Amino acid sequence: MSTSISDKAFTGVGNLIKLLPTGTVFIFQFLNPVLSNNGHCSTVNKVFTAILIALCGFSCAFSCFTDSYKGSDGLIHYAVATASGLWPSTNSDSVNLSKYKLRVGDFVHAFFSVIVFAVLSLLDSNTVQCFYPSFESTEKVLLMALPPVIGAISGSIFMAFPNTRNGIGYPSSDSSSNSSDE
Repeated sequence: MSTSISDKAFTGVGNLIKLLPTGTVFIFQFLNPVLSNNGHCSTVNKVFTAILIALCGFSCAFSCFTDSYKGSDGLIHYAVATASGLWPSTNSDSVNLSKYKLRVGDFVHAFFSVIVFAVLSLLDSNTVQCFYPSFESTEKVLLMALPPVIGAISGSIFMAFPNTRNGIGYPSSDSSSNSSDE
């Protein structure tokens, strides 16, 4: 029985790791101090920081709509989920790509991914100092309480409704591609 519990725990942790694409978070953490001038923003810095946040947020949402499959050529292929299956569907003669159709869960996962990234990015100390510097001193409790609350809510949603997609950067496996049949 302990194997079953640990398997569920590892699956849950894996789903939480896929919640935010690590590359997107890394890019944000790497570029935000540079673009926001460590929180000492001019108008140009604010524009570039806002563009960075928007692009990274889009990346978080978009990754929820990508999946991978093993093609007839034996290689892993990545594609975008659509209402009729995966697109583009090259080398998929032996694979039923219609089982990868968009689901309501994809939109729920995208929504919560964007919310988590928004909290991460908008409450980052450089972003706070850049866009709303007076907020940091007056709303310290919110800055400390909101991230864990949003993380717990999103984590619960993701554990209750696990993501079955193997997006870009998460290769398809026989067991996970079979779980996309929902």
